[in-house]
Formats: sequence, C-alpha cells, structure tokens
Amino acid sequence: MQRFFDVLFSGLALLVLSPLLVPIAIVLRLTGEGEVFFLQERVGKDGRPFKLFKFATMLKNSPNIGTGTVTLKGDPRVLPVGKFLRKTKINELPQLLNIFRGDMSVVGPRPQTHRCFIAFPEAMQREIVKVRPGLSGIGPIVFRGEEDILADHAGSVEFYDTVIAPYKGEVEAWYVGNQTLWTYFTVIVVTVWVVLVPSSGIVWRAFKGLPRPPDSLKQALNYPAS
Repeated sequence: MQRFFDVLFSGLALLVLSPLLVPIAIVLRLTGEGEVFFLQERVGKDGRPFKLFKFATMLKNSPNIGTGTVTLKGDPRVLPVGKFLRKTKINELPQLLNIFRGDMSVVGPRPQTHRCFIAFPEAMQREIVKVRPGLSGIGPIVFRGEEDILADHAGSVEFYDTVIAPYKGEVEAWYVGNQTLWTYFTVIVVTVWVVLVPSSGIVWRAFKGLPRPPDSLKQALNYPAS
C-alpha cells in the first residue's frame, strides 16, 4: 500500500509542481555553473546504490572540496541561487523522480552518501537498509537544522561522526521498526507543519517512543524539558 501511495503522490506532485520546477530549471541553466541537476550516489534499500536527483545548489566538484559530503551553514561551496533553494528545501523536489522510479519512498530514512552511512553504528545500518529511503522522514524532521547545529561546533565533522550520526542512526532505525501507514501519513503531516513552523517541537509529541537525544543535542533539537 505504501508503494501505491508513493506512485500516486509523486506523480500528482510532479504534475502540479511543474509550473514551479520548469522555471527553476531554466534559472539554474542560465546561472552558476549552468547545471540543472546534481546527481549523487546514495545508499538505497538492501544497500544498493542509486543516483539521487537534486537541483544543483553547490559547485560541481563540491564532494571533493572542503568538508566533502558534510555541508555546513554558510558553506562557501553553495551557489547564490542555491542558498534560496536549500533554505526552502525546493532543491529536494527532483527526488519526486526517484520516488516515481522506485528508488525512494515519500517517507523513509534520509538517503545517505556512503561516507555518512558508514558513520552510523553497524546495527543501525542493517536496519536502515530494510526500507526505501524517503524524501521526508522522522530523521530529516528531527535534524532539519543540522547545518546550524554543525555551525556551533568547531570540529564539525568530528561532532557529526561521534554525536549526530549515532543518534540519527537510532532515530532512523526506530522508524524502520515502527513503519506503518499511520506513521507514513503522520510524517507527511508533521513535515508540512515544520515547514510552516520551523521551530516547532511537534515531532516529539507525534512520535512518543522516539529515542532520547544525548544532552548535547537536546536544546538544538527542541527536545522538551522533562
């Protein structure tokens, strides 16, 4: 049933959003490095790699420059138009093509690069690849301000590997273990809500059993005080 809704929603969204997507593609073609899409290999269901579609928001050679596949707030590799697309999450919309093709789902764990995926504990890796990665999900909602979190730590990459990745892996694995149609539709509703109210901590009320974040992340993730 989830695959049915994936095809239905992604197909309708591509049709409805085409008046937005086409002009953005033209603007990208005429600015920056002239690239419309950024295709990057991500880890998919059963560990199979696939090419993820995004609107191009960074320098073409970004994965080989600076912090690699970890993006920081104010990252100098981000192109001028790309800043707006990333802030509004419009750069993620081409992933509707991945959903329609069957690489992804509307809801699931965030599709990770190999470098970020292996930062998860191995037990979490085995759980995460049991399902298709998602355009949205509990992990992406919880960590929607990840770039801001990393900006507050001088050793950003180390903090990602030692603090963010282990906890993010727990959250994504929790979703896999609690995957139902109710969770699927709740994630969609919560995603819309946090886009409208970015500072909301609704995710903690909507999904009561989520793993407790480490103390160093509680404030940044709007975790309710006990």
